[in-house]
Amino acid sequence: MRATEFEFRYRFWVIGLIFWAGFACYSFDHVNAGVSITRWLVGAQVDPHSPQFLFVLRSVFAFGAALAIAAAAIRTWGAAYLKSEVVHDLDLHNEALVADGPYRWVRNPLYLGTVLLGAGIGFMASRLGWFVLVILIYIFSARLIAREEAELRRTQGEPYTAYCARVPRFWPSLAPRLASGGMKPRWKQAFAGESFLWAFAVAMVAFAVTLEQRVAFDIMGVALLGYAIYVFGLRRRRRAQTAPTGKEAI
Repeated sequence: MRATEFEFRYRFWVIGLIFWAGFACYSFDHVNAGVSITRWLVGAQVDPHSPQFLFVLRSVFAFGAALAIAAAAIRTWGAAYLKSEVVHDLDLHNEALVADGPYRWVRNPLYLGTVLLGAGIGFMASRLGWFVLVILIYIFSARLIAREEAELRRTQGEPYTAYCARVPRFWPSLAPRLASGGMKPRWKQAFAGESFLWAFAVAMVAFAVTLEQRVAFDIMGVALLGYAIYVFGLRRRRRAQTAPTGKEAI
């Protein structure tokens, strides 16, 4: 059930492939998920060009946008208690246990946000595509979580075992399970690291307003390019910090 090292190192691209697979389902199922839900809500006999149908359709996509916004907010909250280098690094980090912020409610808020993003963006896919997106992202997230938690149990031992016994793994509790440790969130680096998710949320809002997929995909494309540049900069800075100096090399 655990993800392999390859899966973990290239998790961003695997998730991107899952999104691609979800939207590729249009080849088999030509009905949009949001349109299908709208037809179920208003009735199949209602003209799809009528104001009533379009209002409900936009409301359905607005709900998808709300899920995307919630995903960005949860991931940003979680990232504020971690270093961006940890969140976006290719390597697994197990040096410390973070049990503050959203980690008082749920052990894996970042992966929860990823699944919510898939559920929200998935409204632009077909009916089959929505299920493919959500199910595959959930399964892949569960595999990543299993790998991370196994490493944390190995390195942190009893403190992490006690933490797991009190805080839910994926679905948040209604109340915090731990007292705040007084850790200071770092919002600036969190928003920078999760900016592409906020751009995805903006894209979903734009789609709900315009009903034009091209507008949403253009915003997402720019966001992904910006994310790639950001991550490249993070990793280049990390390599520079860990590289030996000329004196040490001698």
